[in-house]
Amino acid sequence: MNKTLQLSGLESIVINAQSNFINIGERTNVTGSAKFLRLIKEDKFDEALEIALDQVRGGAQIIDVNFDEGMLDSKAAMVRFLNLMAAEPEIARIPVMIDSSKWEVIEAGLKCLQGKGIVNSISMKAGEEEFIKQARLVKRYGAATVVMAFDEAGQADTYTRRIEICKRAYDILVNTVGFNPHDIIFDPNIFPVATGIEEHRNYAVDFFKAAKWIRENLPHAHVSGGVSNVSFSFRGNQPVREAMHTAFLYHAIHHGMDMGIVNPSMLEVYDEIPKDLLERVEDVLLNRRDDATERLLEFAENFKGDVRKKEVDDSWRKTSVEERLSHALVKGIIDFIDADTEEARVKYGNPLTVIEGPLMEGMNVVGDLFGSGKMFLPQVVKSARVMKKSVAYLTPYLEEEKRKNGSVQKAAAKILLATVKGDVHDIGKNIVGVVLACNNYDIVDLGVMVPTEKSLIWLLKKK
Repeated sequence: MNKTLQLSGLESIVINAQSNFINIGERTNVTGSAKFLRLIKEDKFDEALEIALDQVRGGAQIIDVNFDEGMLDSKAAMVRFLNLMAAEPEIARIPVMIDSSKWEVIEAGLKCLQGKGIVNSISMKAGEEEFIKQARLVKRYGAATVVMAFDEAGQADTYTRRIEICKRAYDILVNTVGFNPHDIIFDPNIFPVATGIEEHRNYAVDFFKAAKWIRENLPHAHVSGGVSNVSFSFRGNQPVREAMHTAFLYHAIHHGMDMGIVNPSMLEVYDEIPKDLLERVEDVLLNRRDDATERLLEFAENFKGDVRKKEVDDSWRKTSVEERLSHALVKGIIDFIDADTEEARVKYGNPLTVIEGPLMEGMNVVGDLFGSGKMFLPQVVKSARVMKKSVAYLTPYLEEEKRKNGSVQKAAAKILLATVKGDVHDIGKNIVGVVLACNNYDIVDLGVMVPTEKSLIWLLKKK
């Protein structure tokens, strides 16, 4: 079996995973999750920890933690929860964003963190002196910080105010405090659109422009924001909110936004938003029409009470097995993957052909969507989970093929595989390993998060 591997989709995922967008999980936040707030109030911290774990498994690369609620001892809750997170290896491997409006809570959290944390947030709303004091403490703790576009006169709500405040804050942090510019994350304020108030019509456009200006004029600084704010006008209408979040992220990322607080369950694939809904959403976000808000409000009535139809719509089950596999990969649907993989194995007569054919074609679609910013990392993680399960199903058949073919002769070559330090996702490596092994290569898999030195030491020992 001498087949050519076509990994363009996977390569796109690997190339863009570090450069596209950093997803900050928002569900361990008492103001962002009613369930999390209830569990904390009921003193069910162990159950609340499961929400953090779900976010990590869903693709969050940073966890935002907030206990700002009047009936809670925010400081005690923050310390207790961060200590629980530190004891859970799967959660402890990613950075924590300590989110509070109370400095004493932020500082208590910083004292608990292992490794580098992020403060959310500091600003100049109390003046430069307090801003500098807090920035110096953040620096002393070795953390990065979110800087709100907020000064003594209030929150920035225009493009001009956004860039003026961010420029002033950047100069103070870099030149006065000696802050590493790589550790500065600006939040230029994501405000609700489609509110019916004339002054709000350009909020999203001004954010996009400010993000672009920050990335071009404030070297090494990042841009973030709370994405769910943009759809506040449509509370209770989940399909419209999903479309707004996805379209907002699509445009914001193209303008330089490189991280954000996002609920992965409220994102859609950009290309799969109904075109009539997308047109109206983008009319609002991009302020393209005077009647954009009225048109979206009227159209949104079609979706009232809609509970994610895509989860119960099984029409895709009536398509070909190739289309079903591709759909499952793009949507991250794991329920039918074993049955569909078996059907494909029987149809193609060879398990390797299933991997190199319909499965790789499906992953290429995922890679193209992700690379163009139309699909986001949490969704890609779900796709990888589906691919991993399908390959796991086929692995015994692949091994049996090798045995039957007498593929125990001398290996064509020895291949060293590893997922580099800083990357915990190994689906691409595992697929390549399976395919190469079936082509009679001897695979040495060093695992995930492998430092460069470990790979070099192995290579030197074998010489």
